[in-house]
Amino acid sequence: MVGSRFSRLVSLVWPKLLTPRPSADASSTLRRYLPTIGFKDIAPLLLDPAALKQTVGDLAAWTAEREPDLVLGAEARGFWLGAAIAVEVGCGFVPARRPGKLPPETVSARYALEYGENALEVASNAISQGARVVIHDDVLATGGTVGAIAGLVEKLGGHVVGINFVIELSFLDGRKKLGDYDLYSLIEY
Repeated sequence: MVGSRFSRLVSLVWPKLLTPRPSADASSTLRRYLPTIGFKDIAPLLLDPAALKQTVGDLAAWTAEREPDLVLGAEARGFWLGAAIAVEVGCGFVPARRPGKLPPETVSARYALEYGENALEVASNAISQGARVVIHDDVLATGGTVGAIAGLVEKLGGHVVGINFVIELSFLDGRKKLGDYDLYSLIEY
């Protein structure tokens, strides 16, 4: 959903970066300024300090309400805002990396993509028993990546208290795959 919290964001970042496309729906203001490519990308958001600050602030406010011990960010775009959210909330940050990028003692999760299969790893000592974890990724598509990460958190003894995204592609039904997790996204398509 595009809410009033984004009117400022839209006015700050997208008019500077892209030419708006006509839209019959007034509530789709933000969508008008996103690139017309086949995927949604948060890179334009990162170019504008005020818009970036607002996005991190909105995600951090939601995250803080869940009182996490850790924010876990999925490689690679989940790192961009995940660490900033953790700093804002005052908790630790855990990276979920591609295989072979972390020290030797890791736990791995494989997941299916629209175009194949992939894996992410977390350091085996990064999440303690009972740790409250909020997972952050930039986009919720089919839910495979975040579902695998949530399983990894639980395997290590952590408790997933929330999952947040900048963008949700609701037409791909990723929420269904993630079941009863507390989910939040700033923008839905």
